[in-house]
Amino acid sequence: MKTETKVYKSDKFDVEDTAGLSLFLYPNSAFVFAKDKNGANIAVHHHLNLGLEELEQLLSADQLLKQDVPCKVYFHKPVFALIPGLLFQPGQEAEYLIFAGEPSGKHHYFTCGLDSNNLILVSSITSQQQKALESRFPEVSFYHGACSFLSYLFKERFNLIGQEILIDYNGGQMYLAAFTDQELSLFNMFEIESPEDVLKYTLIAMDQLKFDKKHARVSVFGSPEENEITQEWGETYFHHFRMVKPHANQNYGHGFKHLKSENLFEANWQMD
Repeated sequence: MKTETKVYKSDKFDVEDTAGLSLFLYPNSAFVFAKDKNGANIAVHHHLNLGLEELEQLLSADQLLKQDVPCKVYFHKPVFALIPGLLFQPGQEAEYLIFAGEPSGKHHYFTCGLDSNNLILVSSITSQQQKALESRFPEVSFYHGACSFLSYLFKERFNLIGQEILIDYNGGQMYLAAFTDQELSLFNMFEIESPEDVLKYTLIAMDQLKFDKKHARVSVFGSPEENEITQEWGETYFHHFRMVKPHANQNYGHGFKHLKSENLFEANWQMD
């Protein structure tokens, strides 16, 4: 399969200024963010058709990933579990993921605390993926890819109305979160092939939660500019619909004006 890399960088980019990396691994693509000593982004690489299953190839091909600096790795994968903080027991991660359909084999487990640790997101990677990353970088932190989206939603929860559906759309997958009276009531990841899939899963969630379709609000983050999901599309099916750009906790140097065309959620907000 042919691979392609889109490069975005600061006008004054120097690879020697890289003090840290953030790597976002999707099933079929990857984003690498290089950060300077102040945490500002100085370069971004978007790899198309090179994702989680090609991790070792990615590590050897990307020039940013050859820097010996700490790296935060975010895995966008369907195997995860959300456990209430009061019920979470360290050491039981494998049992939690049995219900998420974790494949057999040796795994490395990791967790992410959300909403002041009221919710714990549990996920895993293969031992081979763990070894490849830990042998490449002097320091590695592991996160599930949903942590950034969920951390943002919990921060913004008091701006939500009583019935909310919030979607983070990225290529062939989406995260769907539902809040009822500002409390998380549903969260999942879905593979999608068309806007009809987005509509299908949204309506199923509304029916499952008994949301009033005339009252509930649907918000979509991350739909790229060339995608068919637009404000007009949403208003065709929902009474309250909006395309949303998240507030930013990411800083950039000059020269990143074309990055916004990616409409990537993590280009604006990352869980640190």
